[in-house]
Amino acid sequence: MSGLEALLIKARGAAKRGETEAARAFYREALDRFPRNGRARSALLALEAANTDPPPAEIDQMVSAYRSGRLEDAVREGARLAAAFPQSFTVHNLQGAALLALGVLPAAEAAFRRAIAADPEAAACWNNLAITLRRQNRFSEAEDIYRKLIARHPRYADARFNLANLLDAQERPAEAEAEFAETVALDPGYTEAHYNLGNLLAKRGARAEAVSAYRRAVALRPGHALAYNNMGGELLLLGRLDDALGAYDSALEADPGNTQAIVNRGKALVLKGDLPAAIAAFRKGWELDPADRSALLQALFEEAHICDWSNRTEFALTDAPSAAAVQPFAALPFVDDPAHQYRRSLACAAVKFAPPPATLPDPTPAADGRIRVGYFSADFHDHATMYLMSGLFREHDRARFDIRLYSYGPRCDGDASRIALRGHADSFTEIGDLTDAEVTALARADGLDIAVDLKGYTRGTRTAMFGGRLAPVQVSYMGYPGTIGHPCMDYFIADAATVPPGGEASFTEKIVRLAHCYQANDERRPIVADSRGRAGWGLPERGFVFCCFNHTYKIGPGEFDIWMRLLDQVEGSVLWLLRSNRWAEENLRREAGLRGIDATRLVFSAGVPHGEHLGRLALADLFLDTFAVNAHTTASDALWGGLPVLTMPGRQFAARVAGSLVRAVGLPELAAPDRDAYEATALALAHDPRGMRHLRQRLAANRLTSPLFRTVPYTRRVEAAFEEMHRRRLTGLAPDHFEVP
Repeated sequence: MSGLEALLIKARGAAKRGETEAARAFYREALDRFPRNGRARSALLALEAANTDPPPAEIDQMVSAYRSGRLEDAVREGARLAAAFPQSFTVHNLQGAALLALGVLPAAEAAFRRAIAADPEAAACWNNLAITLRRQNRFSEAEDIYRKLIARHPRYADARFNLANLLDAQERPAEAEAEFAETVALDPGYTEAHYNLGNLLAKRGARAEAVSAYRRAVALRPGHALAYNNMGGELLLLGRLDDALGAYDSALEADPGNTQAIVNRGKALVLKGDLPAAIAAFRKGWELDPADRSALLQALFEEAHICDWSNRTEFALTDAPSAAAVQPFAALPFVDDPAHQYRRSLACAAVKFAPPPATLPDPTPAADGRIRVGYFSADFHDHATMYLMSGLFREHDRARFDIRLYSYGPRCDGDASRIALRGHADSFTEIGDLTDAEVTALARADGLDIAVDLKGYTRGTRTAMFGGRLAPVQVSYMGYPGTIGHPCMDYFIADAATVPPGGEASFTEKIVRLAHCYQANDERRPIVADSRGRAGWGLPERGFVFCCFNHTYKIGPGEFDIWMRLLDQVEGSVLWLLRSNRWAEENLRREAGLRGIDATRLVFSAGVPHGEHLGRLALADLFLDTFAVNAHTTASDALWGGLPVLTMPGRQFAARVAGSLVRAVGLPELAAPDRDAYEATALALAHDPRGMRHLRQRLAANRLTSPLFRTVPYTRRVEAAFEEMHRRRLTGLAPDHFEVP
C-alpha cells in the first residue's frame, strides 16, 4: 500500500470516528507530500465544510465542568453550544451525560437522541441512550438498542457489559453470564466484567469458577476490595478457611473501612474457633457503622458462646431492621418473647427469600399411590438431629410413603449414620453443588407431594430454597424452634406444650399439634456403659452432681445465679458442664468466684462419642436446664440415659421444649412453673436422696413405656399429619391448624 493510500485510509477512519482534527491533519499531510492529489484536496474541503463541532477549547471547557462534578455548569454550557452548533453530536452527547448524572432522564434521553440524529454511527451515543432508558425502567427498549448496537459493532465491549447488567437486573442470569463472558473474551482487561461475572457464578453456586473470576478482577485492580470480599465468601463455602481469611485481609488492606469485609472476617474467625478475635471484628464493624445492628448481634451471640455477659444489655439495640440480616437464631438466648422472635423471623425472611415463583408445583399422583415426602437438611450424618430422627426414618411405612432425602451438607460417605439413613430411604440425593433454582427444578421433577425443612434458621441452612416451592405442601419440622416467617412454609409441627392455645399468633405457618410431644426420638439409641466412674471425670464420689450439658450460649446470668446458690447450699456438690471453649470455661470460673463459689466446683468435660456420652450421664444426679433456650436434644439424651431433667417452661417455643419432654416421659413435676419453684425443687431434690432414687426409678420404668421414646407410634402420628396435609391439598383446602391424637 502506498503512503498516500495509507494516509487517506487513516483520515477517513478518523473522520468516521468523529476525530475531525486528526482527519484534517492526515489530509494536510497527504497534500504536503502529494500537493496535486485531487482526492485529498476534495476530502479536506468537504471536511472543512461539514465541520459541526465547536472549537476544541470550548469542548474542553464543557468536559472539564463534567469531570469536576459541576454538572449544572456542563448542562448550561452544552445548551449554549448546542444552539450554536446544532449538528454537533459531541455537544449533545456530553450534555446528555451531564443530564444523566443529574438524574434528569427525559432531558438526557432527548439529548442522546439529538446526538444520534447528528451522527447515527456514534456507538457511544446509542450506548448512553440505552443506559438512560434502563434508568427509566424501559427494559425492553434498552435491550433492543443494545442488541442492535452489538449487531453493528460486535466488538464493542461496553455494550455487551451493559446488556449483561440489564439481563441480570431482569433475573435472566444465564443470558447475563453469557454476555459477561463474551465481554471479558473481547476485552480481558475489563475489570468490572470479571467481577460481575464472579458474582453471577457465585449466585448459581459455581464457587470455584467464581473465585477464578474474582482473582482475575483483583489481578487487574489490586485494590478491588469488593472482589476480595466476595472471593472470601466463596472460599469460605468451599471450606478453604485460611484462604478466605487471606481474601478478607486483602479486602481490608485495600479498604480498611469496609465493614462488610470486617464482619465477614469475623464469621470466618468463628468457624476457625478464634471467638475473641471474631467478637472484636464484629464490634469493629458496628463501631464503624453504628446502623449495622447485625454486627452487634453477632458480637453478642459469640460473647454468649464464651459466657461473657458484660454487654448483654446492648441486645435492646439490635431490635432494628438492619439486624434482619442475622438469622433469628442469634436472638433466641437473649429474650424469651415469641412476639419478638416472630418479628425477627419476618424481617429475616424479607431479606433472605426471593420473590415468589411464577408457577407452583402440581405433581401427578404416584402410580403406586404412595405420598412422596422429601426431607431437606445439611445434617444427614453423625449429628444431633439424626440421633433423634434416625428411628423415624427407620420406621416410616414405605408401603404408604416414598421417602426421599436431599443432602446439602458435607459428603461424609463413610459416616455410619449416613450409611444407615441411605438404607431407610427410597433415594438419597446430594444437592450441595446445586443452586436453589436447580434444587427447585429437581424437586419438582421428582414429583414431591410434601417437602420437609429440617434446618430452619440454623447454621448451614438453605431454607430460602423453599421460597421457590419445592412441593405443593411444605413443612418446618425439628430444625428451628420458631416460625420461618414466610408464606412459603405451610405447616409447623409442634405439640400442645410447645405451642399452647393462642401460640399460633407467633407463627406464619399453620400449627400441627402431635399428641404427647412433637420431638422425634429413637428407642434403639445404644448406650455405652461408663467405665471410668465419677473419679475418671473429675467428679466427687459422694457429692451431689448437678449437671448441664447444654451449649454455653444458652447459659445466662439468671440461670447461673441460681446454680451458684444451689452449690452454696448443697455441701460437697459440683456443677458438671460441657467443655465448649477455653474462654467460656475461664469466664464461668470467674463468675463463680464473683458469687463466692470455689471455681474448682465447676467440672468441665470434653465431648465424647454419642453412646459414651449417654453412658456417662448416669453419673450425674440432676440435669439443670437453661431458660430462654432449653435443652432440646440434650434433654432427650439425659432422659434416655436415665438422668432426670429439671426445667422451667418459658414463653417462646425454644423455652418450652424440655417441658414437653419431661411431661411426655411421665415426670411433669420436673417442669417448674417459675424460677423460685425451679430453685426450690432442685434444692429439695439435692437434700432428699430417697426422693431422688424414687425419681430415677420412675424415669427408668417410663423410658420404654411412655410416649416420648416409643418410636413406632410416634412415626405413625407424623405420617397421619402428612396424610392430612396431603388430603387437604388434593381436595382444594388451604392449610389450616389441626391436631393428631
